[in-house]
Amino acid sequence: MERKQDIPVLEVSGLSVSFQMYDGALDRKDLQVISDLSMRVHAGEVLAVAGSSGSGKSLLASAILGILPENAVVDGLMRYRGQLLTPELQRKLRGTEIALVPQSVAFLDPSMRVGAQTDGHGRALTKERKAKENKREKIFQRLGLPVETKRFYPFQLSGGMARRVLVSTAMIADARLIVADEPTPGMSLDQALEALKLFREIADDGRAVILITHDIDLAFAFADRVAVFYAGTMLETADASDFREGGDVLRHPYSKALWRALPQNGFEPTAGFQPYAGSLPEGCLFASRCSCKSSRCGREAPPVRELRGGEVRCFHAI
Repeated sequence: MERKQDIPVLEVSGLSVSFQMYDGALDRKDLQVISDLSMRVHAGEVLAVAGSSGSGKSLLASAILGILPENAVVDGLMRYRGQLLTPELQRKLRGTEIALVPQSVAFLDPSMRVGAQTDGHGRALTKERKAKENKREKIFQRLGLPVETKRFYPFQLSGGMARRVLVSTAMIADARLIVADEPTPGMSLDQALEALKLFREIADDGRAVILITHDIDLAFAFADRVAVFYAGTMLETADASDFREGGDVLRHPYSKALWRALPQNGFEPTAGFQPYAGSLPEGCLFASRCSCKSSRCGREAPPVRELRGGEVRCFHAI
C-alpha cells in the first residue's frame, strides 16, 4: 500500500519501561518490562503487534497513551507526526487524535449509558452530535449490536457486546491513530472479521492503526506489516505477506517458530519458555530456545538491523 505521508504518525525509538518495586520497606528494585523497543506506523497502515501473552504488548499501548501506573519509569523517545510525544501532549491527544481500544471492558464507565460513552457528546453542537449518532448507528449495525444498545448500561452487556462497544467508541472518535489492544476476544468469528474490516477501512482512509493481538492468522489477513514482540522488545518487523508465506522468508528464529506453531503449519511447539521480566538473561532474549544460537548470543544483545526489506534483532539471520 502507498503511504500517504513520509513522516510516521507514530515513531517509537529506544523505548524502555520499568516499574519501581519494593521488597520490604527500603529495598527497591526496578523491574524492566520493555527494553530498547523501536517501531513506527504510517498513515494508511495497519501495523500488527503479535506475540505471546506476557510479552509486554499491552504495556506498549499504555505507554503510547500515557496511562501507565505512577510507579512506571519511561525512557526513550516517542514522536507523534514528528512532534515529541510528551506527557502533556499525550493528555491533549488522548481520546481525540489518539484513541485506544482497551483490552479490559472495565474501561467502560458503569454509571453512563453506552450511547453517551460512544458518542462523547460533551459540548458538541447539535449538527456534530447528530453526525456522531448516525455514525454510531452504522457501526453498531456492522458489529451486530442492536439499536437499543445505546440505552444500556455496561452491566447489561455481555462480554462480547462490551468488546464491540469499545471498538465502536474508537471508530466514532475520528482519531488519526487507533491503538487496538486485543479487540476481538469474546466476539464470534463474523463479528471479529467485521471489526478488523473496520480497522482496515480506517487505515485505507489515511489514518493509522496499531493492532495488538495474539491471533496471528487474523493479523496476517488485515495488516500491512507485522511486528513480533518477545520479552518486552521487537525481534522482527516485516511485511505481512512475508508472514503469510512463512518459512525461510521470515528472518528471526522466533518468527519462524510462531509460524510453525500455527495449526495449518503443523502445530509444532518450541521448547522452553519466554523469560520473566524479573529475570531477563544477558545477550539475546531468545537464545535459550534458539537452535541457531552461538556463544556470542549469550554474551551480547543483538541490535536491530535491516534485512531483506524488514528489520530483525538477530546476529545469525540471513
